[in-house]
Parts: sequence; C-alpha cells; structure tokens
Amino acid sequence: MKPSRSAPAPGTGNAMAELLQLPFMQRALLAGLVLGVLLSYLGIFVTLRRMAFFSDGIAHAALAGAAIGLLTRFSPLLSALAFSMVLAAMVYWLEKKSPLSSDAIIGILFTSGMALGVVLISLRPGYQPELIGYLFGNILAIRLQDLALITALAAAILAFIAVNKRKLTLLALDREMACMAGINPDFYELLLYIVLACALVLGIRILGVILVSALLITPVSTARLFSRSFRALAWWTVLLAEFTMLAGVLLSYFLDLPTGAVIVLTGSALFSLIFIGVALRQRFARHPACSKEKKAQRPVR
Repeated sequence: MKPSRSAPAPGTGNAMAELLQLPFMQRALLAGLVLGVLLSYLGIFVTLRRMAFFSDGIAHAALAGAAIGLLTRFSPLLSALAFSMVLAAMVYWLEKKSPLSSDAIIGILFTSGMALGVVLISLRPGYQPELIGYLFGNILAIRLQDLALITALAAAILAFIAVNKRKLTLLALDREMACMAGINPDFYELLLYIVLACALVLGIRILGVILVSALLITPVSTARLFSRSFRALAWWTVLLAEFTMLAGVLLSYFLDLPTGAVIVLTGSALFSLIFIGVALRQRFARHPACSKEKKAQRPVR
C-alpha cells in the first residue's frame, strides 16, 4: 500500500523539485541512501565469506519477529531486530557445537522461523498491511521514528566496521592468518553474524524479507566485475548501491510500481549491462593479434 501522491506528472518541468519536497519521499530517499551504504558494504564481507544463504535465511526468519511485535502490540521493527539477533547467535552456536553443515542449520532455522511467522500471522484475523510491508517492503511508508532508528543503528554498525575493518577483512580472507595475527576469530565471527542480522532487518523496511538479500549481493557482485583492489571494490560497491537505490525509488514512484521490486530489478539490470560490457571488452582485448593477422591475410587487389 503506497501513500497518496500529489506530485505533478513527470512531464512538467518542476516535477522533480516538487517531488523532493514531499515528506514521505524525503524519508524514503534518506532511508534508501543510509541502508544502501550499510548493506552494500556489509555485502563485501558476505560474499568473501560465502554467507549469502545465511543472510537470506535470517531475513526470512525475521518475519516471525515482526509478527510477535504485532501480536504483542510492540514495535514490529524492534521485535524483529531482537528475534533475528538471537537467531544469528543460535546459528553461530549450532555451527560450533553441531556436526551438521552450516547450510543445514540455516535451512532448518530459516524454515522454522518462516513457519512460526505464518502461524502467528494467522492468530490475528483480518488484513495486515504492516505484515505485507515486511514481506515485500514499502519504503514510501517509512515513518519518522523508523528513519531515526535506521539512521542510528546504521551509524553504529558502520562505526563498528570502520574500527574493525582490518580484522574483519583478514578474517574473511584467511581465518588461520587472522589467528596468527592475534585476532579472536570466534568473537568477531559472532559479532559479524549479529551485526549482519541487525542490518538485514533494517533493510526489510525497504525491500521486504523476500528481496532484502539482493542489496547485499548485487552491488558487490557488480563491482567485482571490474574492480582491481579492495579499496576500489568498496567504493564502487557503495556507489552502485546508492545509484540503484535512487534510481529504483524514483522509477517506482513515476511508474507506480512496487518500490522494493523495482530497486532489485534496477540493480540486476545494472549488473547485466556491466557484465556484458566487461565480457565484450575482455573478448576484444584477448585477440588483438588475431584481428591484425586477419587484416594482413586479406588478398591485395
């Protein structure tokens, strides 16, 4: 469900200026920019550590936390945050104590969390627009208190990453080398799990539990196609995420389409274009000599 729109048609000259004056659009763009930086930067560590399934599972299981908040008349966002962080700690503990693989543990908890969410939703009769928003996202319905919470937690998580960037990077690249460098890998792995769970729940307000992991994976995957250093990868990942967010929000507004889905499709389209461009450039770069030989072999008339 989207807020009522009073902006002029996109063909008018001052459409964009008037659009940016709308309070709900200002909140949407600010939340999108903040979460774009947070999720895309965390996505670097997610891809390096191959944690894509973990992020997807935590996001889906967070539906149960949101349902608990609605049933108890507590903030669904806060209850989803608490539930997902506990679930992340459980995944970490079971990985260490259980002979099962990480994928099996995440799969069990992911499906159990989703099932619990469905059961809890059924206990509250009638249409639940807030839960639909958590399933599919609704960035245009973000309230001022949501924006304040998202900004505060995102700032805290980014500060944690900035302080521990070297340790997290080394841990993601080589666990044994991190141990040799005096880093406690178990402690920082647990912190990374909890921080990632928290960031995913914040992103659910934009993309929903079904699509939120796309913002972790797609920007960094796109940047890896052409980045030549970790620093370049980080900068390009954030820039691509911010462009995807802005373009997706504005396109969804003017086309009257679901915001979360348009953001994800914008990122996928950008990935496809860059992938094709890089592949074509590499193909022509590999065979310059062949092209010259073919020209030289042409008969002279």
